[in-house]
Amino acid sequence: MARSLIIVESPAKIKTIKKYLGSDFEVKASVGHVKDLPKSKLGIDIENRFEPTYQVIKEKKKVISELKKIAKNVDNIYLATDPDREGEAIAWHVVEEIGAKDKTIHRVLFNDLTKNTVLTAVKNPQIMDNNKYEAQQTRRLLDRLVGYQISPILWDKVRRGLSAGRVQSVAVRIICDREREVQIFVPEEFWSLTALLEAKNPPTFEARLFRVDGKKKRITNEEQVKGILEDIANSSFIVSKVEKKESKRSPSPPFTTSKLQQEASRKFRFSAKKTMGVAQKLYEGIELGKEGSIGLITYMRTDSVRVAQEVIDEAREYILGHFGQDYVPAKARYFKSSKSSQDAHEAIRPASMSYEPKNIKEFLTNDQFRLYQLIWNRFVASQMNRAIFDLTTIDISADRYTFRTQGSVMKFPGFTRVYTESKEENKEDEENGKSLPAVSEGEVLSLISLKPQQNFTQPPPRFSEATLVKELEEKGIGRPSTYAAIISTIQDRTYVRLEGGRFHPTELGTIVNELLVENFRDVLDVEFTASLENKLDLIEEGKLNRYDTLKEFYVPFETDLTKAKKEMRNIKGEEKPTDLVCEKCGNKMVVKWGRNGRFIACSNYPDCKNTSNFVEDANGDINKVKEEVTDSICEKCGKNMILKEGRFGRFLGCSGYPECKNTQPISTGVNCPESNCNGYLSERRSKRGKTFFGCSNYPNCNYALWNKPVPENCPRCRAPFLVEKYYRDKGIIKTCVNKDCGYREDTDTTND
Repeated sequence: MARSLIIVESPAKIKTIKKYLGSDFEVKASVGHVKDLPKSKLGIDIENRFEPTYQVIKEKKKVISELKKIAKNVDNIYLATDPDREGEAIAWHVVEEIGAKDKTIHRVLFNDLTKNTVLTAVKNPQIMDNNKYEAQQTRRLLDRLVGYQISPILWDKVRRGLSAGRVQSVAVRIICDREREVQIFVPEEFWSLTALLEAKNPPTFEARLFRVDGKKKRITNEEQVKGILEDIANSSFIVSKVEKKESKRSPSPPFTTSKLQQEASRKFRFSAKKTMGVAQKLYEGIELGKEGSIGLITYMRTDSVRVAQEVIDEAREYILGHFGQDYVPAKARYFKSSKSSQDAHEAIRPASMSYEPKNIKEFLTNDQFRLYQLIWNRFVASQMNRAIFDLTTIDISADRYTFRTQGSVMKFPGFTRVYTESKEENKEDEENGKSLPAVSEGEVLSLISLKPQQNFTQPPPRFSEATLVKELEEKGIGRPSTYAAIISTIQDRTYVRLEGGRFHPTELGTIVNELLVENFRDVLDVEFTASLENKLDLIEEGKLNRYDTLKEFYVPFETDLTKAKKEMRNIKGEEKPTDLVCEKCGNKMVVKWGRNGRFIACSNYPDCKNTSNFVEDANGDINKVKEEVTDSICEKCGKNMILKEGRFGRFLGCSGYPECKNTQPISTGVNCPESNCNGYLSERRSKRGKTFFGCSNYPNCNYALWNKPVPENCPRCRAPFLVEKYYRDKGIIKTCVNKDCGYREDTDTTND
C-alpha cells in the first residue's frame, strides 16, 4: 500500500508524476476547485469582518469522499496543486475537507513536470502559504462583492441576466474608451513627396522629403506640394551626406504569460484562452512514445523572466553544438523582471533541452507543436549573440530641400537565426529589404520622377487580443493567471465582439459601461483597479491583511450601491418616441431596449405587439429596416420568407409572423459534406459575434467551417466546394476545402 498521497489539480498530471515516484505514492487530482462561495447568495458576512461561507461544489463531493478514504491510510499528504494563488487556495480547501489533522501535510511546487523537478520538490517540501491563500481569498471576495451586488441593479435597470465583474468591467471600459477615441477622431491631411533617383551605380532608389531649410516641415495641403515641385523643378539632386554605422540588436527575454499570449496571437491568431489551454497540455505532459508522458515546458502563468542557471548552461551548450562559437555570448544573458513582477516562478521555457521540437513533432498536435516551437525558439534565442547590421543613411540636397533614405544590410544574424518577434519582423522587413547603391558625398544624382502622395492621419487602432493583453499588463489590470479569463468573459457576456481581429463594444456593452462609469466611478477606474492588484500582492507578502483591504474598498462602494439603486437610469423602462406609425394599428412606434439591443415597438403594447428592427442615421432620425422578401416559401403556412437579423446572425423568418413563427437558416448553396446528412451549410454567428458556417441540421450534425463555403468544385481534386480564405498579402482567395489538396485560385494548375 502507498505510504504517501500526492494531490494535484489536473488528472492529466497523474500518470507523469506516478511514473517518477513509483508505488510508494498514490497520485490523485482535485480536478480544480473543490469549494466555492454559494451560487444562490452573496456568501459573505459583511457585518462579521467579511467572513466567507464556502461550500463543497456539488460535482466534487465524490472527489472529496475518495480523497478522504485514501488519506486515512497514508502517512504523508503532499499538496501539489498549481504554484499560484488559485492553487494555494485549492490546497487549503482540500485539507479542510479531507480532515487530515493527524497526518503530516506538505506543500510541493512543481515549476515543471520533469523527473528532477518532481523528485527534488518531494524531497524538499514546503509549508502551506497562508499569505498567498489570503491574497486569493481577498480577490475572490472583492469579485463577489462587486458582481453579486451590481448585477441585480443591472437586471432591474437594463435586462435580466446581465453581470458586472470587477476586473472584466474595467477591460470593457478600456475598449469603450478606445472606441470613443476612434469615433471622435478627425483625420488631418498631410502629404509626402518621394523622389525616385539614379546614381552612377545601380540600383535606382527612393528618397523621401525630410527637411526644408534644415528643419522638419509638415506638408498639409496640395498647394504646398505644388509650390515645392515648382521650387525644385530645375534643382540638382546632390548627395550631401552618407552615414554608415554598425547597429546591434539584442534578443528578447524568454516568455512571460502576457508576452506568450501576445506573440501567439500575432503569429498564429490564437486567442489568449487557446494559448493557455495548449500551454497547459505542454506543461502537464505529452505522451512521447516509449518515454511515456513528459512535461515539456515550465509553468505557464508567470510574470518573471528569471531562468535557472543550470538551464542557461544547457542552452549555451545547445547553441554551441548547433550554431557554433560565434553565436554564444562570452557571458550568459540574465534578464531583469519588471518592478511590479511577483517573480514567483521562472519564465516560460522548455523544461529540458533534450526534446527539440522537430524531434518530437510526431507526438504533438499542430497547435502544440507551433506553440512549443515558439517557446523553444524564444528561449534559445535569448541566450544567443546579438544581431549586427550595417545601417546606411543617405541625405540628398535639392537646394532648400533635403531628401533622406535608409537601408541596412545584415552582417551577422545572431539570434535572428532562431527567432524574431513578429512586430520586429514587420518593422524591419521594409528597412532591411531596401538595397541602396554605393554613392559618395557630392555625387550628382539623376532624378527619374517625383511622386507626391496625399495621406491622412489615422485614429488610434482598436485593440486586438494581443494589444489588449499588453494594455492590461501595462495598466496593472489583472495578473498572468487572469488575462485569458478576462478576454473570454467579456466576449461571452456579449459586451464586446471580435471583428476583423479587433475588439468593438456592442451596443449592450456601451450602455452597461456608461451606467457603471456614471454610478461606480471607483470600481471602473483603471488606476483604482490597479491599486487593488498591488494590495493583493502586499497581502501575499504579509504586509496587508484581508479585512482592512476589504473594509477600505467596501465603505465607499456601499454608498455607491445605495445611490445607484435609486438614481441609475432605467434603460428597461425608457421609451423614445418616433414619427413612425405602426402599420398594424396606426399608433406611434417607440424605441425600446430588449435582450438583443434596441428595437422599435408599437406604443399600444400589449394590445398591439408589432415590433421591428431600425436604423438611426447621423441626424438621429429613426427608420425601419426594410424587410427583404425572398422567393423562399414557408413550409408551414405557404407565405414568403423574409430576410431578418437576429442575435446569431441573419436568418429567414415567415412574413406571417406572429401568427406563424417558422424560421429557416440561409443556405450558402453548399450541401453538408458529412455522410448520411441531407442538410446544407448556412451562415451563423457564435455567442461571441464571430461569423461561421454550420450545418442546417444542427444539433444533429455538428459540421462547421470558419471560412465561407463557395458552391464550386475544386479544379484540382474535384472536392465538392471551395472556401474563401483571407491572406494578408493577397486578400480573399478561394482555396480547396480539402487541406491535403493545397489548391488556391492564384496557383497555376495547368500542368496538374
